[in-house]
Amino acid sequence: MKWLKRIVIALFSLALLGVGAIVAAYFYVLPDLPDVSTLKNVQLQTPLRIYSSDGKLISQFGEKRRIPLKLEEVPKPLLQAFLATEDARFYEHGGIDPVGVMRAAIVMLTTGEKKQGASTITMQVARNFFLTRDKTIIRKVKEIFISYHIEQLLTKDEILELYVNRIYLGQRAYGVGAAAQVYFGKNVQDLTLSEMSMIAGLPKAPSTLNPITSPSRALARRNVVLMRMNEVGYISKAEYQAAVQEPLVAKYHGAEIDLYAPYISEMARDYMVQKYGEEEAYTNGYNVYTTISSEQQLLAQQALRNNVYAYDERHGYRGPAAVLWTDAKPDDAQIKAELAKITPVQELQPAAVLNIDGQQASVLTAKGETKVIKWDGLKWARKFITDKRQGSVPKSASDMLKVGERIWIRDNGQYLQLSQVPEVASATVALDPTNGAIRTLVGGYSFSQSQYNRVTQAKRQLGSNIKPFIYAAALEKGFTLATLINNAPINKPDISQGTAWRPKNSPDIYGGPTRLRVGLAQSINVMSVRAMRHIGLDAAIAELTKFGFDPNDLPRNESLALGSPSVTPLQVATAFNVFANGGFLVEPYYIERVEDSFGNVIEKANPTLACKPNNGSMQPSSDPMSFGEPTTTQTDEPVANCFEQTGRYAPQIISEQTAFLITEALKSVIWGGGDWSKGTGWQGTAWRAAQLIKRHDIAGKTGTTNESRDTWFSGFGPTLTSTFWVGFDDHGRQLGRTAWNSNGEKDQITGTEAGAKTAGPGWNEFMNNVLKGVPETTAIPPEGIVSVRIDLATGKLTRKTDYTSAFEYFISGTEPKEYISESQDENNLFIDAPTDDLFQ
Repeated sequence: MKWLKRIVIALFSLALLGVGAIVAAYFYVLPDLPDVSTLKNVQLQTPLRIYSSDGKLISQFGEKRRIPLKLEEVPKPLLQAFLATEDARFYEHGGIDPVGVMRAAIVMLTTGEKKQGASTITMQVARNFFLTRDKTIIRKVKEIFISYHIEQLLTKDEILELYVNRIYLGQRAYGVGAAAQVYFGKNVQDLTLSEMSMIAGLPKAPSTLNPITSPSRALARRNVVLMRMNEVGYISKAEYQAAVQEPLVAKYHGAEIDLYAPYISEMARDYMVQKYGEEEAYTNGYNVYTTISSEQQLLAQQALRNNVYAYDERHGYRGPAAVLWTDAKPDDAQIKAELAKITPVQELQPAAVLNIDGQQASVLTAKGETKVIKWDGLKWARKFITDKRQGSVPKSASDMLKVGERIWIRDNGQYLQLSQVPEVASATVALDPTNGAIRTLVGGYSFSQSQYNRVTQAKRQLGSNIKPFIYAAALEKGFTLATLINNAPINKPDISQGTAWRPKNSPDIYGGPTRLRVGLAQSINVMSVRAMRHIGLDAAIAELTKFGFDPNDLPRNESLALGSPSVTPLQVATAFNVFANGGFLVEPYYIERVEDSFGNVIEKANPTLACKPNNGSMQPSSDPMSFGEPTTTQTDEPVANCFEQTGRYAPQIISEQTAFLITEALKSVIWGGGDWSKGTGWQGTAWRAAQLIKRHDIAGKTGTTNESRDTWFSGFGPTLTSTFWVGFDDHGRQLGRTAWNSNGEKDQITGTEAGAKTAGPGWNEFMNNVLKGVPETTAIPPEGIVSVRIDLATGKLTRKTDYTSAFEYFISGTEPKEYISESQDENNLFIDAPTDDLFQ
């Protein structure tokens, strides 16, 4: 009895000592214990996501990939897999599992090794949210007390939901939603039992048990999870046996991108970082919805690439990317391994030449497939000499290829084709005329090759794309589409140039007095200069500034009339939008709205609208990226063409009548005019657009700079304004000439690379595809426009109805008042100086 009494006293003393130690430990760590009530409103770190206007995921930014889920969204077998493996008594203990602790202690005492874990799911939540993974006694004590507090604050289901969303599962995946995407490319609801078990086995060691880096260990761990599920009764023996027989199919899956549009996503990312800072932008789960149309963006990207390929092939083949062997051929596995090291560029895939047979060649791809390139895919490949010279037309495949060379190939939609990575650059952007929304934006051929966004960053000479703005100013200074301007060499030099600057036409042909409509349609240089002389240099600069061009980019000399200013494609499209929408300068914007991780809209675009204020619902704003609610002021003057929209209204910088007349002239750029059957027909510079698109509600303008360093095509249809630019990033490099087209045939039109030939085909393809299904519209002249029949030679009124006459539009009051007489005097002829007469 004495010994028993001593034992009881000793045990009681030890119990008191243990309780005292626990109390002392609690008060010791109490100052360092975090406020676990923050778990009630925890903000899980989720990446920044960029979407198109129609909800297609464009890009995802952020170090951590996470897809937060509600507990009911997680499949029950996956939850059971975690419970069976990590904490089978989760719903029975209070945060610390005494049974688990005793089991772990016994195993360690009997084996001397820590084979059995004692951490509960609650303890793992405590560690993941509040503690480091340092293996110290103090950290473990804190973990225990934090777990206790968590259990008092949250329900078991709330704790489990935090766990499955927070746990790190390797490959930058946090939570089961992200892990399902990363390892299997699936939504978590679509996982099989085997796949769920593999994910549930990762928390123990996400790096060493990773199926991508350590597939054998991951497979073994998966089987352990399945065994535990069977042992605790979550799955049957048959289910267990079926699941362990399944192979490991995990592989890395990047973010499930629906639309690859890297230039616009980078613009959106930069905006968010600038506004919110990197930490908040990348972790708060913002969803940014851009104005990009996924369908139109794909069409723009394809049109740009096709156009760049066509230019590149016109100028010849620059040879193989590398030589893989010259003597003994390696085995196919070695060749495949070498090809696998090469990253594809857009549609271009690396391939090795295996055999050449007459006019075809056999190649091996990185996938180990043997393919044949037939003559249609080879015949374009004349040898590149310079941008202005190419070699002779090849007769056989051996003229351009050798066995052992590594080349680029692409499927052009009809056949396999020898190709090469283009050196020429290009950019395109398309805007909604009504509000400036950017519907497409392609800043270059390949973002992986160059992140330089040429739409917004590249200032290039505008060339003849400037002429519609010069003529718009001329119309507002009294000219009409029928005004005759002297199409003759200019003998009065511009002194401000410092030399005797005498601009020439391209081609160097002069036709005497020519109507303004024809001068714009055929891009006649000397007429543009004379029109600007009528306007005055200062007035021309003021006019161009109204269209959104920076006055600092506008030279104060007559070269302005031929497009010497350097501007960005976005500025060009914005300016052309003025003609498309009736005279309004709408501000381009690309972010429609920003939502937080809960779907609440925290920013919304407030675009400028191409209409006059309607019932006072719209007021002008100086903030081009305003996302607030529209400012309202009441008025009693409603205007019907606002269609009861609310927002900011754009300034009307030219009259609706002037915009209409320039649009009509820009249609002549495409469709030309005159009567071909009578020999009086004439082409505009963009006649190729008419041949392809075959609709009369499109308008556009070609643009080529001196020595063909920059080429443009800008224009619009009933729903979209678009511009295409093609040139080299090296400003000194000319686009050159070619005597052959991409089919290896002589080019019967012209060998000079110019706007119509170099940038035009991209615009033509894009607009042709984007306007399919869009009803053709008929031009309705606005109020204040009249139409009268004029004599095509003099621009005067005529009573004739034959090929010498046509109807022309005029702003009311500017139409000719005199009928043509037998004398056909020259009163309608504009002459820019007394010494610069018609017949020089």
